[in-house]
Amino acid sequence: MKHQAGDAAIYYEIHGDAEDSRRPWVIFSHSVACASAMWRPQLAEFSKTYRVLAFDTRGHGRSDATPGPYSFEQLAGDLHSLLGALRITKAHFVGLSMGGMIGQTYALAHPGVFTSLTLADSTSQWPESARAMFADRAKLALEEGMEPHVAPTLGRWFTPAFHRSNPDEVARVAAMIRSTSPVGYAASCACIPYINTTTRLREITCPMLVIVGRDDPGTPVEMSRTIHENAPGSKLVIIDDAAHLSNLEQPAIFSRTLSEFLSSVDKR
Repeated sequence: MKHQAGDAAIYYEIHGDAEDSRRPWVIFSHSVACASAMWRPQLAEFSKTYRVLAFDTRGHGRSDATPGPYSFEQLAGDLHSLLGALRITKAHFVGLSMGGMIGQTYALAHPGVFTSLTLADSTSQWPESARAMFADRAKLALEEGMEPHVAPTLGRWFTPAFHRSNPDEVARVAAMIRSTSPVGYAASCACIPYINTTTRLREITCPMLVIVGRDDPGTPVEMSRTIHENAPGSKLVIIDDAAHLSNLEQPAIFSRTLSEFLSSVDKR
């Protein structure tokens, strides 16, 4: 299904019994160069007990790739428009990498909407040197397409052991990277290194879970620790034997950690 959010049609899926108002909503937001299908293990698991919303961020998957640069305020605005159309006023939010940055921006702009906020393999601030790195990635995508990004991105996203033992899953993610719009990718790279919410994290009052793969080279453990240290009351969980896409590399541990957190929040 698609929702028109300003100048972009945003693709979304609803999993679980959407008519059962007793079920809380859970929103899943994906990484850059991916799509909502990145959450396949969690969509299957959490749709058993929750109403689940997964969407493709502007410039990704089946959503429109409008010209950039994008801003996190714009991407959070797309989500706000979608939630308004679906009449979702309260929901748990789970975002990985760029998805977590969208979640932070949204939570600060619209306090009270998120029942909880889970930030997986994400960051609240990059070193200034990251700006040139993301600019180079954007330039390469616009000039040569996404193919040159496939191998190095997979190298950051999964451990060598996972590459050897799960070639089919690696190939599935490779296909998502390869099919990402170069325009959408570059437009997202224009805003990613400018996220700067660290000093405002204490303004987010909903319960917060921070998850990170111990072997994540893209958004290392130190970045998640910074989020945790600046978000009073947050919980930090480090998953062993996982790199950037910890939800796919260790789906059972990731889902169990998330399920226990969401259940504890719902019981309050």
